[in-house]
Amino acid sequence: MAITLSTLLESAPLHLHPLTAMGPAAEKPIQWAAVTELENPAPFLGGGEVVLTTGLRQKTAAAQAAFVDRVRDAGALALGYGTGLTHAKVPAAVVRRAEELGLPVFEVPYETPFVAITRMIAEAIAADHLGRLERLLHGHQQLAAALLGGGGLHGLLHELSRLLGTAVALDQYGARIYGPEPGQERWHEVAIATGFTDRCVLSIAEPYGHDGLVDYAQGLLGVELASQARLRESRRIAAGQVLQDLARGSLEGQDAALRLTSVGIGTSAPLAVLLVEAVGHPRALRTLPLPPALASAAGALVEDRLAVVLATEDAEPVARELDAFLHGAGVPSRVAFGGSYVQAKGLRWSYFEALEALRHGERVNRPSRLSLTSLLLAAHDVPLAALAKEALHPLEDFDSVHSADLMSTLRTYLELDGSVGAVADRMGLHRNTVRYRLQQVSDLSGYDPSNTADRVQLWLALAARDIQ
Repeated sequence: MAITLSTLLESAPLHLHPLTAMGPAAEKPIQWAAVTELENPAPFLGGGEVVLTTGLRQKTAAAQAAFVDRVRDAGALALGYGTGLTHAKVPAAVVRRAEELGLPVFEVPYETPFVAITRMIAEAIAADHLGRLERLLHGHQQLAAALLGGGGLHGLLHELSRLLGTAVALDQYGARIYGPEPGQERWHEVAIATGFTDRCVLSIAEPYGHDGLVDYAQGLLGVELASQARLRESRRIAAGQVLQDLARGSLEGQDAALRLTSVGIGTSAPLAVLLVEAVGHPRALRTLPLPPALASAAGALVEDRLAVVLATEDAEPVARELDAFLHGAGVPSRVAFGGSYVQAKGLRWSYFEALEALRHGERVNRPSRLSLTSLLLAAHDVPLAALAKEALHPLEDFDSVHSADLMSTLRTYLELDGSVGAVADRMGLHRNTVRYRLQQVSDLSGYDPSNTADRVQLWLALAARDIQ
């Protein structure tokens, strides 16, 4: 700590004599010492100084009182008056006016040069500055050790809280990932740059010392969070490849169990799959952290969707918590979940259930009984996309040119189990118009909607088109 006014006055070698009460200024640190013989030194003072003068130009009581006024108005901490040169003793007008203003005044005897006072203050300030640098360097080392020594992010934040002597908290994507929930405390917020639009903020409970330690912690946190995001992405890509192979049926038995274990997915307990489909922000799912309830779950990237595999017998509460977290993080999305099953085959089944549930289009989608259609659509070795293009592209082209509504008529016909009358009623058409359109569908696509086998082909083509 820099030297205080009371410490300066108590220094025996200086022989300083206080002439007024020191008051609250006694324990304030001295910012600097200013030696002046100007009538108005105020433009050259910054506040908190000890002003030293011999009163060379202060010939009258009025000039002496005015000098005290200007020194006090400039924010000086105290006035040191040298005697034995211009004045045999400190002028009474100086002492009187200083007492009125509450400005401490002390006498500097002839034997004490001003340079001795300025040297003592300068050395104290230098020592204080050096001490702060040493403490800051030590704090930097402690924060780095807490982060790299196994404590990770939480270890770093815990150490920062200890060093600052106050509570700290960290929020990312709108969720608190460390520290107490907001209470009555007044928080100072510091933005953390991670390279992602994650609204990451470090909050520090006031009061605390605003020093370079926080700046250093700010940088460490940014680097660590960015590193964690890249690690999450690489792990999700690796796990996604395994889950894709499992879904395609190219991974079975012991090989499936071993590869799942290698990416952190055990197969002994019942497992459920949660699928997240981001609406307009698919890349956000690559690095987005999961909420605390899913901290131990494995994430996998499968075709721009995030699959979360967790050991549970009821995935719905977790799916709803994940949905709330995603929307709070500013990532509009749909969440679906499958049932809970054991072993690799069960995990594959849960994935297909979640994939079909996503087609319901709700924010949180519950699984329903799997259909043969959904399993065919999930099989990558079945050329359903080509079938859909071959069957439906001529209809879409015809509609775009003639506004014939062949696609909507076909879809309605299939949804209403092939009832021409029901289609006519729903669409407000004559039955002959419906029959004419269906004939156009047959002519253009090569599939007759009135034929059961062709109707199945057209249904699959529409389903494949819907999920592309």
